[in-house]
Formats: sequence, C-alpha cells, structure tokens
Amino acid sequence: MVFNKRGLSYSVDVVFCIDATESMDPFLDVVKENALNFYQDFMDVMEQKKKKVQQLRVRVVAFRDYMADGREAMLVTDFFELPEQSEELELCIRSIEAKGGGDAPEDGLEALAYAIKSDWNMDSDRKRHVIALWSDDGTHELGYGKPAQNYPRGMAKDFEQLTEWWGSKYAPGIMDESAKRLILFTPSKESWTTIRSNWNNVIHYESEAGKGIAGFDYEQILNAISNTI
Repeated sequence: MVFNKRGLSYSVDVVFCIDATESMDPFLDVVKENALNFYQDFMDVMEQKKKKVQQLRVRVVAFRDYMADGREAMLVTDFFELPEQSEELELCIRSIEAKGGGDAPEDGLEALAYAIKSDWNMDSDRKRHVIALWSDDGTHELGYGKPAQNYPRGMAKDFEQLTEWWGSKYAPGIMDESAKRLILFTPSKESWTTIRSNWNNVIHYESEAGKGIAGFDYEQILNAISNTI
C-alpha cells in the first residue's frame, strides 16, 4: 500500500503476461530482467514522487500455445507479495524458458483472461490494477485451443465475452473501472489493435513482429503505472 499525506491507502497489483514461445528467445531475458527489477525500480520512482510504497503484489502468466504445447501452454501463479516473496518470484521468473509455440500466433487472449480474473485487492481507498503483456506476435482467436485436453474450464467463450470481462465506462466488468490499466508491448497485429480500439484504459507500445521487445524503453511501464497513482 501507499500512504499519502491525507492518510489514504493505496494498493498496486500488477500481472505480467509474458509470451514464452521459442520466437521470444532473443527478447525473453530482457523481459525477465525487467520483471525482476520491477519492485526496486518502482519503489525508486515512487520515492521520487514522495510517496512511500508499503505493499506491492505481482502475478505471473507465461503463455504459449495450447494446441502445440499441451501442459506447458500456460504458467499461472498467485500474487507474490513484495518484497516478502521476492525470492519466490525470482525463482518463478528465472524458470521461464523460450520454447514451443507451434505456429506464429499464440494464446495471448487466454493469458489476458487469466489476468483479468485475478484476485485483485479491492479494499484500499485508492488502488491500481495493472496488466502488462509482452509478445512478439499476434494471437489466435479465443478458443482456438479448445480441442486440447488441458484447455481451461471456465474460459471466456469468445472475444465478445472477454470484452465483457474487461468492461467499459458504460458497462463495468470484473475489474475496478477506475483502477484498471492494460499495457501492451506487442506488434500492431489485428488481435492487439482490436483491443486497443475497443477497450478502455489501454496503453499500446507497438513493435515490429519478431523484433520489438528489446527496443522498448523499460521506463515506459514504470511511468504508465506510477503516473496514475
């Protein structure tokens, strides 16, 4: 939590959705190091803003392709409370390897669905719920992987329902409308541009397919979060 001079409490929950397919091999180490450095870097930014951060939670969703990768298609963790569970988070992040994926698109929409349905902190006076997603390509249509034996039950049935889960200023979804933010570090592919055009509270840093991750300025995600608190 963050406390300001008026005594209001703030909580910050962040879900990192990371494309862990083989094509991400040139960039995955950069993404992983950013995730591992996030706690201290975020603390430093907030200190510069004269706000003391007392609690920050981070969750990890690493995604591949249900049809191609079976049981290794999706890694989904609970929230790690930082800094208390920094070692557990580090072990999780360092265990992610770039492999599999099959065809070019991946199951990024299912990863987003997991993230949206996170156990967000709803108790604080002021809160921020952030999903940050990295990928070097587009996604399959939601439900493409349904024939796979391990495709999750309770998944959004299609993109329209996923959009309902996200919600809008006209029809609130699962997340807190004032708290939620989605930050995309992805190519300008149809799946991601559709989200950018139709969902609210989305920030999209575009990249060229297969080449973009390393070129992003890590400070962008820190600023996108810290500037809204």
